[in-house]
Amino acid sequence: MEWSNYSMYADFVLLGLFSNTRFPWLLFAFIFLVFVISVASNTMMIILIHLDSRLHTPMYLLLSQLSIMDILYISTIVPKMLVDQMVDQRAISFAGCTAQHFLYLTLAGAEFFLLGLMSYDRYVAICHPLRYPVLMNRKVCLLIVVAAWLGGSIDGFLLTPVTIQFPFCASREINHFFCEVPALLKLSCMDTSAYETAMYVCCIMMLLIPFSVISASYTRILIAVYRMKEAEGRQKAVATCSSHMVVVSLFYGAAMYTYVLPHSYHTPEQDKAVSAFYTILTPLLNPLIYSLRNKDVTGALQKALGRCSASGR
Repeated sequence: MEWSNYSMYADFVLLGLFSNTRFPWLLFAFIFLVFVISVASNTMMIILIHLDSRLHTPMYLLLSQLSIMDILYISTIVPKMLVDQMVDQRAISFAGCTAQHFLYLTLAGAEFFLLGLMSYDRYVAICHPLRYPVLMNRKVCLLIVVAAWLGGSIDGFLLTPVTIQFPFCASREINHFFCEVPALLKLSCMDTSAYETAMYVCCIMMLLIPFSVISASYTRILIAVYRMKEAEGRQKAVATCSSHMVVVSLFYGAAMYTYVLPHSYHTPEQDKAVSAFYTILTPLLNPLIYSLRNKDVTGALQKALGRCSASGR
């Protein structure tokens, strides 16, 4: 019984990102800078969308939710990793690992669904501009937001209890920088192949449903853009959709590599590099992509900075 309790509830050890690098403190400084800029830029997006009346539209309501997810997403993983490096300890409790695992799955799942449903907003804006206020009213927006959070929560509640219930008796060292599912399952002394197959199917469905919405929406958008006679209208439509497609490609591509590609095709070090990309860099890139390529956001930022400079005089 004592061995069983130990194997189930003892602390884990996260080997992290820094152990195999030649300049760990340089990497630490880079990740810390990325974390600060990510939280600051996403917070700025939320504030701008809240303050500027021109941004009180369905697309920006959805973007504000994306920023909230990104802040929570990166805050679930990076602070623990940075603190561990500073105090030179790698342990994470069983409860802490469970909580991190659940939050990661919930937030990643919610972002998957939100990015998929955001393509419907772009489809309506380009293909049915006159009906946009009706088809994308406040009720529909709230429904999209609730559906995204609910889908992510279901993912977390389904996978976390099953993953954590496996006995981890082989080792307590997780060759990763957070409690991600594939890295955890490698520690189990039970056969996890059936669960991995079920999780694979679940991940395929989670990717397939939003990807189907995205594919259908952008197929209709491309047809509509092709039929446009004015070059200015085409450029505006492409600019409207390109930011969303860049974010979708980055996030979905990294997730497909980790969860869909067979494990024999990638090493633990490659897994950590790809995971670092979509857990650390993607929350930074999202607000930059949407703000730098969006005249409404840059205009709102200039307006806010003008107010700040005027009040400071």
